[in-house]
Parts: sequence; C-alpha cells; structure tokens
Amino acid sequence: MMAPRPDRLSRLLAMVPYFAARRGIAVEQAARDLGITPKQLTRDLELLFVCGLPGHFPDDLIDLQFEQGFVEVGFTAGMDRPLRLTTTEASTMLVALRALLDMPGAVDRAAARRAIAKIEQAVGSSETAVATGDDGDDTDNPTYATIRDAVRTGRALGIRYYSATRDSVTERTVDPIRLQTMDNNTYLEAWCRKSDGVRLFRFDRVESADVLDEPSAPPADATANPQSAILSDNPDLPSAEIEIDPSVLWILDYFMIEPLEPADNRPDPAAPVRARLVYGSPEWLTRFVLGFGGRVRLVSDAGIASRVGEVAAAARARYR
Repeated sequence: MMAPRPDRLSRLLAMVPYFAARRGIAVEQAARDLGITPKQLTRDLELLFVCGLPGHFPDDLIDLQFEQGFVEVGFTAGMDRPLRLTTTEASTMLVALRALLDMPGAVDRAAARRAIAKIEQAVGSSETAVATGDDGDDTDNPTYATIRDAVRTGRALGIRYYSATRDSVTERTVDPIRLQTMDNNTYLEAWCRKSDGVRLFRFDRVESADVLDEPSAPPADATANPQSAILSDNPDLPSAEIEIDPSVLWILDYFMIEPLEPADNRPDPAAPVRARLVYGSPEWLTRFVLGFGGRVRLVSDAGIASRVGEVAAAARARYR
C-alpha cells in the first residue's frame, strides 16, 4: 500500500487520540475540527481501520466504528500513548510555540506558555522560553478567544469588522470554517453571509465578536479547500475563476492569483491552468482579461465575460 502524504500522515497520527478523547462525536463535527470534508474524513477512517501494530493480525488493528455517522474507538493499537520527542523535535516545537505567541489570537497564550514550560522541563532546557512574571499580556484578548471558541464548537458568529481598503466598519454574520496563520497574522476563514462567499477575517481587525445561538453552517463545497490569506486579506474584494494559457503563466508571480490546480508537473503541459483571481472592480477585470488577447479567459462570471466580448468586438470594429 502506498504511504500517505506527509500532511495526511500527520492527521492520521493525531486522529486516534482525538477520537479516543471524544467518543461518539459526529463525523460532521469532527471534520470541521480537523479542517477537512466529511468525505475525506471517511476515507481517513477507512485507512485507519486497516492500520495497527506490526504482525498484521486482526486483533492488532485499530478498531473503529463510524458507519452510523458517529465515531467510536474500540482499540487504539497504542496510538493514544504520549509521544516521546527527540531533542531536535522538542527544539523545533519550542520555536513554533514561541512564534505562535507573537501572532495575535493564534493560540490560547496561557496554554502555549504552559506547553513551553513542560517541553523545556522534559528536555532539560537551560533557556527561558517566556517570562514567568506578569508582562501585562497574559490575559488573552476576549475577542480572539471568542472566535477560537466558535471555531472549536462549530457556532456562527456576529462580528464587527474593519476593512482597511475601504476604511469602514461593517457588521457581518459568519459561519466559521477554520483558522489560518500567515505572515505573523491570524485569520478566521468563514462563510460570510453578507458577501455570500468564503472570506478571511484578520483577527486584529475584528472589533467585536459574539457567538450566536445557531450552528456554523457553511455550504459543503465551501469547506473543501482553505482560502489563501494572501489573496483574501480584504474580505470585500470579489474573485473570479480564470483559465491561463501556458504561455502566460508568469502572471502567477505578479498578480493576486491563486492556482486551483498544480501549475507545474501537469499531465498535459499544454493544457490551460485554472486559477482564482482577486480583483477590485468589473472594469479592471475587463481590462485585465482583454490585455492578454484571449490567453486568459473568464470561467465563472458570465456577465463580465460577456462584457469582455463586447469591448473586444467594439475594438475590432474600429479597425475595419
């Protein structure tokens, strides 16, 4: 059997202790917690079901029940035992935890400090990871804590959000999907009911957040692929799906474009690449597409695509 990819392997290793601590959890809730779709979670559970201790005997395999929409772990095959970190692994984890402390809202700061202290004690570190005294920042921002709690419990949120581009504050109801970190910032990825789409909200621009008495219910297809924090820093900006011919793939390095499929090592190098383009206005998008003379094509927005055709036809008419 082919070994799973590193990201999937890490998820599989964490799943057994996760489910052992949450017996009877619903598949949908677990998928939200793990940041994957229910379909992907089912595939992971099917793989775990045939994994276990060396020997490959049935009674050595992980015992899972998940056919009725709820997950129950019967036998863990030792995967719920505490991990033993090497010195290198512990050092890497300490560096990561210290970095997370500098990101607003990324983690519960008190919990991260406790984890750092425990790791240092376990490896006998002589360094002082964090100050033990009161540095005025031990209490987590209550707004950040509210957002994290909504993601963890799968509840909808009402937020007041500052848009830097428009220099305005708006009130929105959002359905949390997951958290992301990028360039020392933490983002809430959520379905925005105001924008009717997936948006990323930077923690330090959320002025207030209130957990609502209703579940987070983003559309199923909205949770499949994490959004790019680079492309979605302003949740008010629209996006369009485009096709890019191989001859102009250099635009991926110069515009706010996120490939929806691998741009390199494609089965057919001559095939166009689908991508998501964030843009400021329909007029700009029209000029952008026209500027590539058909080598970049709109896929998702029929209205603007029609406008591109009209402008191109009018331009050709001037040369007759």
